[in-house]
Amino acid sequence: MNMRIRLIHVLLVMGLGLLSSCGGEQGGEGPIVPPPPAPAEYADKRMPADWWGDAQKLEEGRKLFIGETNPDVNCASCHGKDGKPVKAGATDFRNPERMKLYSDSVWFWRISEGVANTKMKGWKSKLSEEDRWKLVLYERNFALSGKIWNEETKQWSEVGAK
Repeated sequence: MNMRIRLIHVLLVMGLGLLSSCGGEQGGEGPIVPPPPAPAEYADKRMPADWWGDAQKLEEGRKLFIGETNPDVNCASCHGKDGKPVKAGATDFRNPERMKLYSDSVWFWRISEGVANTKMKGWKSKLSEEDRWKLVLYERNFALSGKIWNEETKQWSEVGAK
């Protein structure tokens, strides 16, 4: 009888663990908190201003994201072709509440250097600086389409807004 109670307890704990790691608005990513600021070497880096509306650069970013341009780099293999993660722990790029907390320089830094204590590795050895910016341009479209980073206000703003 004691063994049966233990088995039920184990199954109950496992079931609750599965429930807490699935679904919901957060997709298992945890609470929405601002990322750490970009280190000094990245803090002043910005998306080239004329790129925000550049359809060709956006398409080049898409091809990079899905691994078409460089098969060694395939962001979609973790983050999903539509920005919905296909691997546990990958950031959901469709969540505007989370993604609006990432400045263009923080986003660029994370692509370049990776994210400590996660499976996200840095891509600066495989991608040029220009290609990493193309990824920022493309990835921001999942949750922040039509927005650009405004360094004066330190937030994402509608294209053309002051």
